[in-house]
Amino acid sequence: MENQRGKGLSFAKRIYKPRIIGLGIGALSVAAALYPLQVPTWVWAALLLNAMVWPHVAYLLSTRSAFPYKAERHNMLFDSLLGGFWAASMQFNPLSTVTILSMMTMNNVAAGGVRLLVQGSLAQLTGVAVSWLLLGAAFSPTVSQLQVYACLPMLTLYPLAVGMVCYQLAIKLSEHKRTLSALSRTDSLTGLLNHGAWKDLLQITFQQCQQQQTQATVGLIDIDHFKLINDNYGHIVGDTVLRQLSLELKRNLRENDLAGRYGGDEFCVILPDLPLEHATAVMERLREVFGNYRHPQIPGLRVSLSIGLATCQPHFADAASWLDAADKALYSAKSNGRDRISSAGRFTPSIA
Repeated sequence: MENQRGKGLSFAKRIYKPRIIGLGIGALSVAAALYPLQVPTWVWAALLLNAMVWPHVAYLLSTRSAFPYKAERHNMLFDSLLGGFWAASMQFNPLSTVTILSMMTMNNVAAGGVRLLVQGSLAQLTGVAVSWLLLGAAFSPTVSQLQVYACLPMLTLYPLAVGMVCYQLAIKLSEHKRTLSALSRTDSLTGLLNHGAWKDLLQITFQQCQQQQTQATVGLIDIDHFKLINDNYGHIVGDTVLRQLSLELKRNLRENDLAGRYGGDEFCVILPDLPLEHATAVMERLREVFGNYRHPQIPGLRVSLSIGLATCQPHFADAASWLDAADKALYSAKSNGRDRISSAGRFTPSIA
């Protein structure tokens, strides 16, 4: 409900300024057409209220409503009704009528598509009927030079205002799209790349290494005995440990390195343009830093990492072969006592 109300308020705010501009300069077109017709004084008062007061009343009605979007659509239908009223009141002066009704029709289509277009058209016909009942039916086919000049602001400034609103909306939609795209590629707990996004980048990196003959190292990182941490201290503490590792990855890796959560307590990294020796040094620093982590409420908790590394080799048939080599290295690190780094058939023991 709150989300829908927020969207409705945003919709009302986007329409507020264009309505002020549109009704303000639209009144010039209507006034120029009404001037030679000698209409009653109350018609001029109604025109002034429509131009100067109604935009603010409409905004208050929508923003204070429990359903702002629905209220604003009702406001737009009332705009259409008034548009039909003014078209008939100025005796369907060709230029002024087309200017006013076409701009309102553009609003209805932009805001509600065909459905609001049809509803708006019916509201305009209702406005015409009201005008004919009050002022009588008449037609004035002539257009004066004054009326031409009076319509120019509506034909130029109002489309510009609507265009700016559409541009701002397009920018927001683009930002939302980028945000959603980032969320779809990000692990919600750690903020790192998720499994699918990281494997996509692994494939790209593999192709670059094979085509450009560049170096890169893949690392698989496992938190030792993580299940015991969850069993002994609870999943909340376990999640804290996972977030701590993700934080240390962000701190210790370069900007162009790619870190992700492979699944559960297993993490993964791609280190482009980094030979095995340098990658080992980076991972050793990570292992030592993470091993020094102490939970503020559980000082007795100890954590360690097992890490498997593999550099991209020309004989690898695909990215899966490269990843499999790192996985075998990780298995070797676990088999040889954990809390260590293993790569290419050798392992680096932990430092006591």
